[in-house]
Amino acid sequence: VQLQASGGGLVQAGDSLRLSCAASGFNFGSYGMGWFRQAPGKEREFVASISRRGRDRFYGDSVKGRFIISRDNPKSTVYLQMNSLKPEDTAVYYCAAALSQWASLTAGEFGSWGQGTQVTVSS
Repeated sequence: VQLQASGGGLVQAGDSLRLSCAASGFNFGSYGMGWFRQAPGKEREFVASISRRGRDRFYGDSVKGRFIISRDNPKSTVYLQMNSLKPEDTAVYYCAAALSQWASLTAGEFGSWGQGTQVTVSS
């Protein structure tokens, strides 16, 4: 299993950014996918998840209404569109593959993790 996250960078508050996570080595369309983030000195935080067909989507409270998770099963890719970025969104963002088809909510429900991509939002 390989999960390659990309799209991070340095942006200003209020800007938008789209993260991508290209998956390989497993049947992507059979599993839920998710995004987590971890800022320095803080615990890993759930950001968003999506079920295998995209029917169900969940978001962490801190990003609800600003971030959108989506997936393209033929391309084995999951996306995170981040709008109205805030300095507190600064973190390393990780994509993860769930252990089931569902849009899981906790880290323990994800079995494979990508290497992370840094997002820095300046004020």
